Amino acid sequence: HVMPNTDRAFKLNWASYSMGEKRAELASDHSIFVGDLAVDVTDEMLMDLFAKKYRSVKGAKVIIDANTGRSRGYGFVRFGDDNDKTHAMTEMNGAYCSTRPIRIGPATPRRSSGDSGSSPPRQSDSDSTNRTIYVGGLDPNATEDELRKAFAKYGDLASVKIPVGKQCGFVQFVNRPDAEEALQGLNGSTIGKQAVRLSWGRSPASKQSRGDSGHRRNGMYYGTPFYGGYGYASPLPHPNMYAAAYGAYPYYGNQQLVS
Repeated sequence: HVMPNTDRAFKLNWASYSMGEKRAELASDHSIFVGDLAVDVTDEMLMDLFAKKYRSVKGAKVIIDANTGRSRGYGFVRFGDDNDKTHAMTEMNGAYCSTRPIRIGPATPRRSSGDSGSSPPRQSDSDSTNRTIYVGGLDPNATEDELRKAFAKYGDLASVKIPVGKQCGFVQFVNRPDAEEALQGLNGSTIGKQAVRLSWGRSPASKQSRGDSGHRRNGMYYGTPFYGGYGYASPLPHPNMYAAAYGAYPYYGNQQLVS
């Protein structure tokens, strides 16, 4: 790469940003969150998209799942100028990168203290066979068809369930990688009239879901607190876990669509 307006080449060294390095600087870093990335988008593609319009772009990073080697469907772009960052937040929202329009949001600075103890466990995320996503904060008027339509663009679905009287739902994919992409791409997005929060759900036990199908009461199964055979599980890994691995960027909180 060549730095804009100079003849100096540069190489991004993401590994140089350690967990505790330049914490104060990172907190004020001019970074943005970029979601809904197509699976083929690379660091270079993301950087080129922004660099051709904003001269102060310093780097871009697509977050990769360490277990699968696949993109998690989101990344970050860092600017040297706050004005460029502000303009990009609105001007680039919905712009196409590869085959899909991107979603822009703020990259919330990571907090410097007290986070490690509040990080939720990752037990369900580490279960590579889990293909079920829990959808929280669901619009009470949302239908299973709306849920199906929102998630189907990420891959084949095995089942979609909204328990009666509950503002939540469960979506099970046929393939785990598709579920991972949907989890990152749709978390914080609007389904119906409300922004949803996604986390890993618990896959239904095959015997339980077959045997208990006729014994529901008030949307719950006898002998189990799970809705429709699915149970609540640990939410997404704490944002700071990624901030530690990719310290060049402050991680985001609940992303909101930028109008």
